[in-house]
Amino acid sequence: MPKKKVTVFTARTVRTMDPGRPVVDAVAVLDGKVLSTGTMESMQPWLAHYDVTVDDRFKDKVIMPGFIEPHSHCWMSAGFMALPFVGPLAWPSPTGMNQPLETVDAIVDYLKELDAKEKDPKKPIFAWGYDAAKQGAPLDRKILDKVSTTRPVYILAWAPHFIYLNTPALALSKVPTDSKDPHIQKYDDGSLNGVLAEPQAVTMAMTPVLGQLAEAGGLKGLYFLAGVANRAGVTTVADLAFGALDWNAELKDHQDATSAADFPLRIRLTPIGLSLLAKHGDKAVDVVKDTQKLQTDRLFIDAIKFWSDGSYPLLGSLVNFPGYLDGSQGQHGDANMLEAMKPFWKAGYQIHTHANGDMAIDITLDALAELQKEHPRFDHRFSVEHYSMSNPMQARRLKALGGVASVNVYFIHYRSLLHRTHAYGPDRAETVARLSSLEREGVTFAFHSDYPQVVVPMLPLSAVAGAVTRIAEDGKTVIAPDEAIGVERALRAITIDAAYILGLENKIGSLEQGKFADFTILEEDPFEVDPVKIEKIRIWGTVLGGKPFQAKPI
Repeated sequence: MPKKKVTVFTARTVRTMDPGRPVVDAVAVLDGKVLSTGTMESMQPWLAHYDVTVDDRFKDKVIMPGFIEPHSHCWMSAGFMALPFVGPLAWPSPTGMNQPLETVDAIVDYLKELDAKEKDPKKPIFAWGYDAAKQGAPLDRKILDKVSTTRPVYILAWAPHFIYLNTPALALSKVPTDSKDPHIQKYDDGSLNGVLAEPQAVTMAMTPVLGQLAEAGGLKGLYFLAGVANRAGVTTVADLAFGALDWNAELKDHQDATSAADFPLRIRLTPIGLSLLAKHGDKAVDVVKDTQKLQTDRLFIDAIKFWSDGSYPLLGSLVNFPGYLDGSQGQHGDANMLEAMKPFWKAGYQIHTHANGDMAIDITLDALAELQKEHPRFDHRFSVEHYSMSNPMQARRLKALGGVASVNVYFIHYRSLLHRTHAYGPDRAETVARLSSLEREGVTFAFHSDYPQVVVPMLPLSAVAGAVTRIAEDGKTVIAPDEAIGVERALRAITIDAAYILGLENKIGSLEQGKFADFTILEEDPFEVDPVKIEKIRIWGTVLGGKPFQAKPI
């Protein structure tokens, strides 16, 4: 019988994130999994049984476990990123880099250009990327009517918790003028102002233009986002809004992508709780269980997603006293969230709950406490997602309740200075992402970007640098330095601890025997460079299941 083939990848340094064997020289791969780590000599008891090929293409590079992005939005956002872009930053799209628009006036001028170019007078304009905090005066119906009073105009905020419609778009979407829903906003005179907030209202408003999203995104959009992830060193992505637009289409595209040999990612899909209940009622849990039968080694379907407030960059975070600088308090999330969680909790599913503000975190922890009281569970890994503006005692309570946190640490760099004087005030803005508090209380946490639905990139090494240095966007201000953490803990938050939060710690997150051979290939060692330079480390690409994928430029 011929011997099985083993490939040994050598490197300048291999950082395994396994505390028992943290630094080795090489990784042996059999059938897409790690056979052994060590040196050529130490691995001989294994290698002697196989037909061995030594691959030394990484001999001058650093191998780490494949980075994990535990909270993003792939299928839905692939469509967004192919739409006309009206955001304040240069940003990638399937056709190249978009140029920033710095003001609302610039947005209106650009939309007028689109209107003039479109020959079909009935085709809606659908654009994406507006950031109210950075681009000035808020969009509303009256401003968008300046673009056209005959063509529907839809502007989706960068974080799609808000959408902005002109008068024809309100009519096309059949937005009820007499609605009492606070998420359908109005002027003081009671007329619709064209602003709709939070997932259910936003999805309702988008119904007439969903076809544009599907056309722009879909399978080809997943490949585009896979390229973004590959350039960032990411090998596994979790989509925490599966089924938001079209369950069947989303599922098929993910199946097609992850079954293709040229697709460089594993993906974990997390369905939306309220959407499942609205469509399937008491059969919602069964739908998830049936869908899980379709899982593979590259496509995982697990956990349920809820929301307890709005977007941090779009000023929807729900906060306690004294509120925002203008006296407002933020946006409430899912109605009857606790009751909606119960069937999934009792069925044993992990729950991820979006919570940015400290009031939202209180609401979320109250829900977890009630779930534990009614139906106690061990190792439930209830995850507070974003965990943006918290207080130290919330970290202690989260630990006591057995929860974990997935933190958007990018806000430290990209938003802290802005929100000191805009919306949240210095107390909350400067202590965004309290990582040291979580560490002191023994809470497991990971880093995520929420890419591309907040105004930050998907760059795990940037997240690590921000967590360690807490340097703000001006490049010199250090915010809440006592909430900083060390390099090793920060790297765990994009590898093994991120895997733990996704329930995949036995498959990914470290280079250990039996796990998938998923690597990130770096030009320098993040343990050895100055922490401020970690985000500048060049990334060669990744290895997925033993197959190299060199990153390609946009």
